[in-house]
Amino acid sequence: MPSEPIAAAGSPQLLSLRGINKSFGAVAALMDIELDVAEGEVVAVVGDNGAGKSTLVKVLSGVHSADSGTIAFEGREVTISSPAAAQHLGIATVFQDLALCDNLTVVDNLFLGREISPLRLNEVDMEVRSWELLRQLSAKIPSVRTPIAALSGGQRQTVAIARSLLGDPKIVILDEPTAALGVAQTAEVLNLVERLRERGHGVIMISHNMADVKAVADRVVVLRLGRNNGDFRVRDVSTEDIIAAITGATDNVVSRRSAARGTGQGPTQETDAS
Repeated sequence: MPSEPIAAAGSPQLLSLRGINKSFGAVAALMDIELDVAEGEVVAVVGDNGAGKSTLVKVLSGVHSADSGTIAFEGREVTISSPAAAQHLGIATVFQDLALCDNLTVVDNLFLGREISPLRLNEVDMEVRSWELLRQLSAKIPSVRTPIAALSGGQRQTVAIARSLLGDPKIVILDEPTAALGVAQTAEVLNLVERLRERGHGVIMISHNMADVKAVADRVVVLRLGRNNGDFRVRDVSTEDIIAAITGATDNVVSRRSAARGTGQGPTQETDAS
């Protein structure tokens, strides 16, 4: 059963979505979506395939415009009509494909399209700024002159996140940041999320990985079939409760076994009615 939205305690609200709807023809991708993100808060958005996560990211990043509903940023109602408008507001998005050029160096990727060039390319200033960004994230990059092709998956994610900080955003959206990464690289990326929170950024993290969600998120918002289906404080919710909200299951093998353990009964013979 969906819970009531939870207001962040003690932190200024950065982003509030109310009644967001988005349809593609006859297909309703988002229906009456609500979402709040406070300063220095990591909000995980989870849901099964087709739940509306990608559409929500694209609405917030300006790729799609919402059909109806309101978006408030720092207390004022705004319209996000394009990616440039989102960046101007202070919303940066790191998509799952990262959009990095393998043949270019770290510094070239960081400043691609935003080169410091009053008269000619200022290579020194760009390199200094690159190191500043990477140090803010406690990044483990050997050199800003290293080609992207030579970096690990975690290091590439680091470069993509560092690039998103160039415009000094207040909200950073990470779309499946640990997908297809190994254990060590995943830990590296989760440390980056912690650094973003420590610097006061609001973070929206799209993820399928419940371990990652429990590790770094303050709140988890569940989407199911384009609707809100739960808003929980991570410290107060179990992985089983989150999965039940994702799948819509209220009575299943996991929940029955948990209930039996809670009452002190031993495991019982269970049959699956499906």
